Amino acid sequence: MQQHGYRASWQPDQAATKADLREFLTFRLGAESYGIAILKVQEIRGYEQPTAIANAPAFIKGVINLRGVIVPILDLRVKFQLPMAKYDEFTVVIILNVASRVVGVVVDSVSDVLSLPAEAIRPTPEFASTTFDTRYITGLATVEENLLILLDIEKLLTGADMALVDSAVH
Repeated sequence: MQQHGYRASWQPDQAATKADLREFLTFRLGAESYGIAILKVQEIRGYEQPTAIANAPAFIKGVINLRGVIVPILDLRVKFQLPMAKYDEFTVVIILNVASRVVGVVVDSVSDVLSLPAEAIRPTPEFASTTFDTRYITGLATVEENLLILLDIEKLLTGADMALVDSAVH
């Protein structure tokens, strides 16, 4: 895991107690940084080509056999409608425990594990557009003057998308 020495933008006199801190695994997709609750993360693996599933939606790269468990692999770049990137030595799969199932998500790179106090997390702004879905964003934080988008991975990977995954995999 690459270490970037993140330092969030709150003041030392506002130091939070350990109980007030929330931990996030941070990762990159293109130029943006994202964070997901560390408690959802099972493991981080290097990218390996999954076995393709016929007629699966584009964001489902396929499945892998992880110690006897068939794990669907989803590409968050495709899910977020970002330009495709070349998979390289930094491309990783984050294995998650979401909604009582194991799912892998492909990201460009993993950055760090970051602890943030609740007051460092700002609410997601409201957008008038109905084409931009912010339901899966839990908040925003500033880390070393860069914006960190905090995802509710549970909301992102449940509902209609997971029904598609289930129908493609089973």
